[in-house]
Amino acid sequence: MNAQKNPRTFHVKSFGCQMNVYDGERMAELMAAQGMTATEDANAADLVVLNTCHIRERATEKVYSDIGRIRKHALRDHDNAPMIAIAGCVAQAEGEEIVRRAKVDVVVGPQAYHNLPALVAQAARGESALDTDMPLASKFGALPSRRKVGPSAFLTVQEGCDKFCTYCVVPYTRGAEVSRPFDAIVDEAKALVDAGAREITLLGQNVNAWDDETGTGLHGLIAALDKIDGLARIRYTTSHPNDMREGLIRAHAEVEKLMPFLHLPVQSGSDRVLKAMNRSHSRDSYLRILDRVRAARPDIALSGDFIVGFPHETEAEFAETLSLVDAVGYSQCFSFKYSPRPGTPAAEMIEGFVPGQVMDDRLQRLQTALNRHQAAFNAGTLGRTCQVLIERKGKLHGQMLGKSPWLQSVHVITDAAIGEMVEVEIVRADPNSLAGVERVRAAA
Repeated sequence: MNAQKNPRTFHVKSFGCQMNVYDGERMAELMAAQGMTATEDANAADLVVLNTCHIRERATEKVYSDIGRIRKHALRDHDNAPMIAIAGCVAQAEGEEIVRRAKVDVVVGPQAYHNLPALVAQAARGESALDTDMPLASKFGALPSRRKVGPSAFLTVQEGCDKFCTYCVVPYTRGAEVSRPFDAIVDEAKALVDAGAREITLLGQNVNAWDDETGTGLHGLIAALDKIDGLARIRYTTSHPNDMREGLIRAHAEVEKLMPFLHLPVQSGSDRVLKAMNRSHSRDSYLRILDRVRAARPDIALSGDFIVGFPHETEAEFAETLSLVDAVGYSQCFSFKYSPRPGTPAAEMIEGFVPGQVMDDRLQRLQTALNRHQAAFNAGTLGRTCQVLIERKGKLHGQMLGKSPWLQSVHVITDAAIGEMVEVEIVRADPNSLAGVERVRAAA
């Protein structure tokens, strides 16, 4: 590796989940604390950080494609070739392979990114810069104070996973389940509100597994955040059915700031497939959880994740997934074809792999059903009045975009500023968004 100039500008591109978005924001804050300036143009940056996801095969290949595009541009302007850093879960899982295959400057895993400035300095000196350790000491204490944020902000409270679903790499790339300390979370939440956040989404691989030594549980943490002046909304994601405790369900009825939205992945409607996935719930136990949640908050919007084409999945078992979708009536969902991840037990079930064309057909049918239910849920909000948190400008003159309590995108003509809450009557429901008319301005 050759010595390079110390970078003055940086660009962070995050792939995948909301936790990666949070990690990307924190890495940007680390670089800014070193006196570097952020740029939206990767081609203009001295340092490009690709914050990667390892959940899907295509996401991994996108990383190498991006490296290729950066290098191609650098060939046209060799004197300004940027330093490339690979962070996130692909870095954790394939660090040495990335160095061998792509010859990047820095590789840092998701539990070590607080060391990114030191690694960049090493790379600038021409030294090897790879860190995929999972230290016992928390990285969060080494991160800088939160800077100015938008009206909606992410806050990681829990990392890692102990569930070991047979298709998933998270336990190997993020480590065991670890909860951040209660006081540190509350302090960061207050800092986010002071920096401009009106809504905070609590993040974790299994966010509802968060707990402390006193048994506070996620519901207790939410109750504490509910007391923060200036915080208008609280959300959390992603949850595991096994950790959906009664206190958290009650919180949906008792905490006004907790939004009526629950993302609770199920993955399949077939008990045999769920067992093969090493999911700890059954179809029936999952539906009973949703019944309890709906009893606590009748207007709650439900979301989930689905995998089609898991090894040995039959057409009859896929039909059970479709019937589950119809039974629940999700407001929105994520759905994917099964993608074997190296090192996971499911990747060894080669003889049971479902043909690609069959997976394609099943995914299309599943998404058709999910889209139908999303459109029906959106149509059900017609005529309803709700508060919308304004997040950004729209394409039309005077148009602003924001989110409903049920996490729907809403566009409305208003002179409200970003970060304000406006009372909106929903007058049009499209499949993926809503249109509203402002009624009464809520207090900022």
